[in-house]
Amino acid sequence: MTLAQWTEVDDYFNGLLVGPDEALDAAVEAGDRAGLPAIQVAANQGKLLNLLARLQGARTVLEIGTLGGYSAIWLARALPEGGKLVTLEFDPECAEVARENIERAGLSEVVEIRVGRALDTLPELAEEGYGPFDVVFIDADKPSNPDYLAWSLKLTRPGSLIIADNVVRDGEVADGGSDDPKVQGVRRFTELVAAEPTLTATALQTVGSKGYDGLMLALVTDGR
Repeated sequence: MTLAQWTEVDDYFNGLLVGPDEALDAAVEAGDRAGLPAIQVAANQGKLLNLLARLQGARTVLEIGTLGGYSAIWLARALPEGGKLVTLEFDPECAEVARENIERAGLSEVVEIRVGRALDTLPELAEEGYGPFDVVFIDADKPSNPDYLAWSLKLTRPGSLIIADNVVRDGEVADGGSDDPKVQGVRRFTELVAAEPTLTATALQTVGSKGYDGLMLALVTDGR
């Protein structure tokens, strides 16, 4: 099995189940022109986020890691009238590209972009009374995942869903001796999820046009 074959399969399913989308396609193109890394979720993964938020009946979403706004568009489209998505981005250039993409998609009234270190803006959200969020999507710097989990627990409620992307790291997550801080961040994050009595979770390996990786789903419970 190769990346080319995985991409071909993604293209097959995306052609039938996702289809072309002017705003989303433009968001990818704008990111490419701006020189942003092409690490946004694939189209079928974006559709999965959208479906998960809809199944959750989400009215509020917190996204940690905006990049060019591609996944924010998918998630914001899942929200009902009056819904709100807050997305946190460290890089002002990425935030500006995302702002333009979100405006083009007609979602400026739904999406709020906060610029700065997420570990600075997350406490601000708590102080300002944001939350509890129905869905949290963690897709930022992996060494900080344990801290993002701690704040996610503070900003959610029983019944909320926490989604973490890029948890497989080409399979390196299974290597306890890895000196890669991204791998170690994901491993510590996973250990904390496993030990947290108010979370029940699973992780899935994925292959596709974005290579070999995976995501984690954690449901917040009342600890019973």
